[in-house]
Amino acid sequence: MKLVILALVLAAGVVVWNNFARAADTPKEGEAAPDFSLPDQNGTVHTLNEFRGKWLVLYFYPKDDTPGCTQQACTFRDDLHQLSAMGAQVVGVSVDDSASHADFARKYHLPFPLLADQNGEIAERYGSILNLGIVKFAKRNTFLINPQGKVVKVYLKADTANNSKQVIEDLKVLATK
Repeated sequence: MKLVILALVLAAGVVVWNNFARAADTPKEGEAAPDFSLPDQNGTVHTLNEFRGKWLVLYFYPKDDTPGCTQQACTFRDDLHQLSAMGAQVVGVSVDDSASHADFARKYHLPFPLLADQNGEIAERYGSILNLGIVKFAKRNTFLINPQGKVVKVYLKADTANNSKQVIEDLKVLATK
């Protein structure tokens, strides 16, 4: 029995260590944003390159149709006019599939792409994956990417209620530079 408990504690420690180690892989401000190519809720594939020349708000979230993820998505939806006026586009990413994203987008009238990163590869490139062994979730991180494709702001453990407002405030400053 003691060996089983010890093995479970060690396994949990490895999972925690791996997740902390991946945080070090989060792109830093000033670095080129990692490329991606993923389908959205309608099956349309989006790449980082298609957003060149525009500001991109790339936000990772854990799960469609959960309270925090819904709040965050709806605040981006509600602020989309202001973000668009500033030249920014919003894109959400989670490990849910396109069908789940389609239901989520339809239910909450989300007018921006929700990318399906089912294997978590892109979330991992952005240091935004929580791998619990048998299940993966995207961490709630947001990246503001400039028109040249560089990460200019990183919001780790983004606040679901204020993430959109934080991005808008930072865009006001960054877009004038």
